Amino acid sequence: MAGHFEATPGGGAAVALDEVEISILRSLAMQLLELIGPGDEPAQGEDPLAALFAVGPSEPPEDPALARLFPDAYGDGDDELKEFSSEFRRFTENDLRDRKRADGIAVVRSLDALGPTGEGGAVLKLSGEECLHWLGALNDLRLTIGTRLEVTDEDEGAELYRLPDTDPRKPMVMAYLWLGALQESLIETLTA
Repeated sequence: MAGHFEATPGGGAAVALDEVEISILRSLAMQLLELIGPGDEPAQGEDPLAALFAVGPSEPPEDPALARLFPDAYGDGDDELKEFSSEFRRFTENDLRDRKRADGIAVVRSLDALGPTGEGGAVLKLSGEECLHWLGALNDLRLTIGTRLEVTDEDEGAELYRLPDTDPRKPMVMAYLWLGALQESLIETLTA
């Protein structure tokens, strides 16, 4: 089970994680939450229903990682497509941010629920719903790290696999590959 998810009764999954893996996952999830930013809570006395219909930003984020997490709906096109993307973003980005935030919080909470670990680590057991949050967070973490590493859809990342140990990107590449393996293992477990 070490490093690979296995199915549990009720549609969940479990994976053995050592103390270092738990620490890395928690740290990455916290960094993702910081990148996404805090949620907008209704001000005291403000109508919570009105907050549900709050209009979000109309421009894409400047940070390339955030732009990858919150892409334009209609791609790079003419002015009309940019206008459509802007309108779509205004009414969807806040909800998308909330979902991504919920995914990251679910990861942190499930790791925190493991409590203190011994030298051997712990077995993380996820419900079916928690698995979905983990899939979302793992995907968002990979997209963010991949953007920072400048991995593109067309790029297989071949040169990243051959980085010398002295390259400062090496730890980020290792995290990117490890998260991909975890994500693939969880998908295979849930679809088996």
